Amino acid sequence: MKGFNKLILDIVMGAVVPILILNNFARLTGASDILAYILAAMVPVTYVLVDTFFISRRFNVITSYVALASILSGALVFWFVDGARYALKDSAALIVSVLVFGGSILIGKPMMQFFAAQLFQPDTPAKVSSLKALFAKPGVRGNLILGTAILALYNGIAGVVNFVLNLNIVTAPFGDALFNQQVAEVNGITRIIFTIASFAAFGLAFWLVYRAVFAVLPKEDGKSQFESDFWELMHQFEQGQQPN
Repeated sequence: MKGFNKLILDIVMGAVVPILILNNFARLTGASDILAYILAAMVPVTYVLVDTFFISRRFNVITSYVALASILSGALVFWFVDGARYALKDSAALIVSVLVFGGSILIGKPMMQFFAAQLFQPDTPAKVSSLKALFAKPGVRGNLILGTAILALYNGIAGVVNFVLNLNIVTAPFGDALFNQQVAEVNGITRIIFTIASFAAFGLAFWLVYRAVFAVLPKEDGKSQFESDFWELMHQFEQGQQPN
């Protein structure tokens, strides 16, 4: 799926549909406001899990992280709280992301190396080994760590902003119609802005990795590196590393 179409679908399923449910479901169906809240919260969770397990069907470190974050969000839906505890609950997935990205740096396996590997798609054991060797180069590894740190920082800032917004806007007691309206108001702000900001943060992280990778790889005469086949450049790079 093209990046722009995916962005639009993420916004629709993550913000538009839940907001419509929060504001209209109970009024139109006569159902309880609690049920409306549960349905609205489960829409983005279900969307991510369906995309992971039935559409993309790619199981790796990245999809496992995304799926686990969604499962956590889904489980927390049934923690019926308000006030500061709701603000904390709604920020939990962002807090977990900070721990995942920050922790990956501490254990020496920055998450950006897994995202970058998906981008370059090594489809044989030899290519996997070659890519690991490339990622171990000081300049490349440094930018993998920097890109991961940027994503950790983004999630940390988003978590703080999300907590403050919820704390100041979602002030009604849980189960009240006003509570759902206030949740919808916050979602209208965060689900769109955070989705776009996330794309920007990932874009910057990938750009840093790209720049570092192609600074190491050789160039073909008369061609931009971006016009050349990546794995052909990798082959030339490995040949140049071998002793004569």
